[in-house]
Amino acid sequence: MSAPTENDAIESFERLGLTSYEARVFIALQQLGSGTARDVASVADVPRSQVYSVAESLADRGLLEMQQSSPIRYRPVNLEEARSILRSRFESEQERAFDYVERVQEEPGGGEEQEDIWTVRGRARIDDRVVDLCSRAEARIIFGARLPPLVTDEIEQLLENGAADGLEVTAVSAAPEVRSRFERLEGISVFESPEHRQADDRSGRILIVDDQTILLSVVDDDGGETAIWSADSLFASVLIQLIEANSEARGRAE
Repeated sequence: MSAPTENDAIESFERLGLTSYEARVFIALQQLGSGTARDVASVADVPRSQVYSVAESLADRGLLEMQQSSPIRYRPVNLEEARSILRSRFESEQERAFDYVERVQEEPGGGEEQEDIWTVRGRARIDDRVVDLCSRAEARIIFGARLPPLVTDEIEQLLENGAADGLEVTAVSAAPEVRSRFERLEGISVFESPEHRQADDRSGRILIVDDQTILLSVVDDDGGETAIWSADSLFASVLIQLIEANSEARGRAE
């Protein structure tokens, strides 16, 4: 790791709460030991006219001392004292910020309300979400996947266990490999996707849990997967009803 430059140090001081000019004046005085506004301006990239107000601000923070002479001279506190001052300030600001956030979390109706619809990107994360939602099932699970890689061993095991525990478990797919995989398992009803869905080359997975949770995913051209899901929401219940009504209507038509 290379040694930090002056710009690195200035940026770090800024993250600790100093302004750019405050950081430059503080560094310059550490180099000088002590000095006047003219001395500081000759070392730091700060206009002389700005040094006075910046130095007063640093003095208010406890990071330098001012000698009432003509002209005024400035002397920085030692580095250990400065480190302690900035650390205490950081910890104080952190505590104040998180105290507020904790209070907001506890206030009913305060802060940001949970959205009804969530987006998940990436196959591994969607795998985890499917497993999580399936594990909450109390009555039934409907799972569909267009591609064999979208059915992990963990998902397969979870559906098999759910069926063994008395859940109504249904698997749907246009892919023979996917259907045959579930047909080997006891207690799972397996169906072929409706004909009108078999030409769909963007769909990924569908998951319906009980009557209150739904997940739908699509597969991008590059193979990446993105899903939306919702649980215990009006959106989820309405969408589930629409999907099931559409399936029933097509079943009667066929």
